[in-house]
Amino acid sequence: MSTTDTMEGIAHKTIFRELTELEVLQEANRCLYCYDAPCTQACPTHIDVSGFIQRIATGNVLGSATLIMEANPLGASCARVCPTEMLCEGACVLNDETRPIHIGDLQRYATDELRRKGVNPFDRPRVMPGNRVAVVGGGPAGLSAARELARLGHVVTIYEAKEQLGGLNAYGIVPFRLPRDIVEWEVKQILDLGVEVRYGVRIPEDVTVQELLADYDAIVLAFGMGNVPGLGIPGDDLEGVWDALDFIQRVKTGQPVGNLGNTVVVIGAGNTAIDAATCSRRLGVPSVTMYYRRSEREMSAYPFEYEFAKQEGVEFRWLCAPVRLIGSRGRVQEVEFIRMRLEEPDDSGRPRPAPVPGSEFRVRADTVIRAIGQVRQTALIEHFGVSHDDGVIRVNEQMRTSHPKIFAAGDCVFQKGRGEAMVVEAAEQGKRAAAAVHNLLAGGSERSGGEQDG
Repeated sequence: MSTTDTMEGIAHKTIFRELTELEVLQEANRCLYCYDAPCTQACPTHIDVSGFIQRIATGNVLGSATLIMEANPLGASCARVCPTEMLCEGACVLNDETRPIHIGDLQRYATDELRRKGVNPFDRPRVMPGNRVAVVGGGPAGLSAARELARLGHVVTIYEAKEQLGGLNAYGIVPFRLPRDIVEWEVKQILDLGVEVRYGVRIPEDVTVQELLADYDAIVLAFGMGNVPGLGIPGDDLEGVWDALDFIQRVKTGQPVGNLGNTVVVIGAGNTAIDAATCSRRLGVPSVTMYYRRSEREMSAYPFEYEFAKQEGVEFRWLCAPVRLIGSRGRVQEVEFIRMRLEEPDDSGRPRPAPVPGSEFRVRADTVIRAIGQVRQTALIEHFGVSHDDGVIRVNEQMRTSHPKIFAAGDCVFQKGRGEAMVVEAAEQGKRAAAAVHNLLAGGSERSGGEQDG
């Protein structure tokens, strides 16, 4: 099967089964409306879960969706990509009795209804004179910060290097998990509040940091991370070797990826690796295998992602690290791996993988997709002159950096070992950054800082 033949259809297949209206009502009426609401406490954006479920149960679906979007500017996206079994559903008290409420399904149902009705539940605010804020980066954290700041009456401009807002939601999550129209609807909700956007702008090439500091009363950095790094082994520059994010972006935006062949090898075991692997399968590749240098226990992909990939026919090989890519006429044909063993934990707290001498082996690979994390945008951070640790911006609990006018949120402040790099967490950080900026510009006291608490 040709990969290009299935390109149009891939976005129309979904990994979710929409609940019928009867199933929605049955599920909503199972909720106990707990007084202490552990589900709400487990949600990083603190959505009033029992409140929005109760509104569904009483037929007020638009009111339910409004309650969701009030707490989470990306509530429709999060209903599809959140690891709910680790968050709200994992905290549901019914886990001890039968099964948790399908909170994610209900959230998706409510926000979809709001989207179908074409309703923006939030009025355009009255602008506070003189308060201008720049948001650098239009991904989840930047959009969340911009939405909150606009609702608080500030003049907000987003500076986005790409031609579309949404960040990884728009470019880096496969369409059968998060369709583009969902992201575009959430973006429209935010732009309708009067948020301005400057697309295709890179800093400092197109606009300098000095200009931003002179033109705006505060800046929120929310530019995330860069591309997937190279494997650092011979053959990494062969044709047929993909950056996973570039691969997914091309699929999601309808650009051709060419013939992937019969065998795809994915290096890595995170959510992006899963997306690249399942995308390859849905594009018709017969054999897709993920290789990871640690064991199944250490993989960073969410459990539901892992199960989905197995259902899609993706195979997994553990304790294997690539040592070289072998090609012919400039195109990759094989990958040579070496088997690994796990030793004492490294700085990340995970067991350190070490090669087993003499255990090398080769596998066929018509296409190789590397998905081994993302490069930090250290040079960009240094242009802003804020303190950082190896590309991780230091912020205090109000998301304020070492510069009194600059705040930061999202992947640019994410540090391994300190929670999960989730869309919902980015949304919450954007809200916190916006609240701190508002407090500063409204004349409130702000603790100076730049060091992460804890």
